[in-house]
Amino acid sequence: MKVTFWGTRGSVATPGSETLRYGGNTSCVQVTGNCGTVLVLDAGTGIRPMSRELPPEARRVDVLLTHLHMDHIQGLGFFAPFFDPEMEVHVWGPASAAHALRARLVRYLSPPLFPVHLRDLPCRLHIHDLPQDVCEVGEFRILTNLVCHPGPTVGYRITGPDEETVAYMPDHEPLLGACRFATQRDWISGMAVAEGASLLIHDAQYTDDEYAFRVGWGHSSVNQAFEFARIAGVSALSPFHHDPMHGDEQIDKIFRKAIRKHKTPFPVMPAKEGDTFEVTKKGAVEVFA
Repeated sequence: MKVTFWGTRGSVATPGSETLRYGGNTSCVQVTGNCGTVLVLDAGTGIRPMSRELPPEARRVDVLLTHLHMDHIQGLGFFAPFFDPEMEVHVWGPASAAHALRARLVRYLSPPLFPVHLRDLPCRLHIHDLPQDVCEVGEFRILTNLVCHPGPTVGYRITGPDEETVAYMPDHEPLLGACRFATQRDWISGMAVAEGASLLIHDAQYTDDEYAFRVGWGHSSVNQAFEFARIAGVSALSPFHHDPMHGDEQIDKIFRKAIRKHKTPFPVMPAKEGDTFEVTKKGAVEVFA
């Protein structure tokens, strides 16, 4: 399978003197199977340029929402397949204790926040509440699990036909309320999603100093992400959800320092907008255009 990053920031970054190699769009990742199945992980602002690059022959696309914070759904109203009557669109995401996913999405896709009602979209729309049992979408097997982040939030484990696996947890705070990770892996939030993954895409928003003042906000420090990946035994790590206040040079410096500190036995590839990786059971390799 191929993984392409279309949005990697925690919120829209303000361009300064730097070039924003790590991107300015909010969370959106495309997973494409060898047989043409297309999954879209989250619907941040990156979903708009992504939808322009969909294969012309595609007649179905599945959007997998981790949660409904604005930076993960603000691109939904600009998703081109929603307005194509020939397109079958499936939206998956967590319900709340009080409302189904459809009712929650209507709050955004309706006036005054958006001029078009969800019910009026011309595509063939199907909405699925999560979490649920493992489901099959095209050539992929998808496992979901609730993870530690404010509000109902799920992580996704996507397995291809050759047992290659992508784990996606862009907003995740597994160390909440603890000084260190639990000694039993089953007690760590997100472990069922991440364990043994070929590629783990994981929240790495803060430095340790920043995290100390943001405990409970639902995000991880870079060092926590590295330690979580080590415990999970992944084959490759792509740190994600970069802080919008961090420029390119600062992000480079943060990850160089973390790689030296942790001496990771797996490759670490900080997520950059436009990057594509070929994922196999053994790990992930960057595809150069």
